[in-house]
Amino acid sequence: MTEQYSHLHESVHEVILQGKQERIDYMNNPLWINHNRSTQVIQLLNQLLRNPKKPRMRNLLMIGEPNIGKTSLIKYYSNLHPSYTSEDEDGISRANIPLIVIDAPTLESEKALFVSILEQFWTPFNPEHTPLRLRNQVISLMRECNVRMLIIDEFHNLLTFSASKRLKTIGILKTLGNELMIPIVAVGIHDAMTLINSDPQIASRFDTLTIPRWDLDKNFRGLLLAFEKRLPLRKPSRLHEKDKTVLLHNISQGNTGDLHRLLIECATYAIENEIEEISTSVIQKFSWVKPTHASYSRQLQIS
Repeated sequence: MTEQYSHLHESVHEVILQGKQERIDYMNNPLWINHNRSTQVIQLLNQLLRNPKKPRMRNLLMIGEPNIGKTSLIKYYSNLHPSYTSEDEDGISRANIPLIVIDAPTLESEKALFVSILEQFWTPFNPEHTPLRLRNQVISLMRECNVRMLIIDEFHNLLTFSASKRLKTIGILKTLGNELMIPIVAVGIHDAMTLINSDPQIASRFDTLTIPRWDLDKNFRGLLLAFEKRLPLRKPSRLHEKDKTVLLHNISQGNTGDLHRLLIECATYAIENEIEEISTSVIQKFSWVKPTHASYSRQLQIS
């Protein structure tokens, strides 16, 4: 079987023997693919995590268009640094939480940020407490659990706040970073830069990293090869061939999430119709899968 399905990753070999629906369902599970970009971002995050504590820690703003893979990358990175327990010299078990990952609050409330952080700990808290009391509990728990990095996804949510509430929330983040001496990683769409640049003191502490679309080059072909190895099709599709590569790039516009969805649509059709490979004609059938950044919603098609 290994030789017959040598075009597939070994993790797919068991799935390939299953029925049509099982293979289609498999493709809709979360999928992580390591590539050169993700490796570089993880190395950068690891450097921030390793930096010794000091009063003015370097922070990171990671931005990119929707569906480019920012949240998937953060979830993968979080899994690389799971929580664990250890015993101190007195034999007392203590929790260690290297990373706290939250979504930026959508409620225009001073408490909302503290509540989002407290929800990540295994301890009770009262959301009705005053902001000062919640803040003190956050700082105490983060110190006690040796939190070394705070990651805030969907950072652009703060743009819905009034200007005064926005500045106050950013000020809270600055205070947390100062008191705990840990890096803060903010993740969001390009508009999130407005939040960082609204305060010169904050802007001076953040480096900005942009996750771009894929260019039509060897790196994109490498991404297609990696995706193909995880699509449970019984025949090789050779997605890296020029005609298919150009067509897939034109439809997805180099957006990782849009490319993934397009390939799932194509592979589903190939399985259902017993073609078992993604041909150029199959790709053309799904040219309606419009990019996320299009100015209108994607229109589904039925026969």
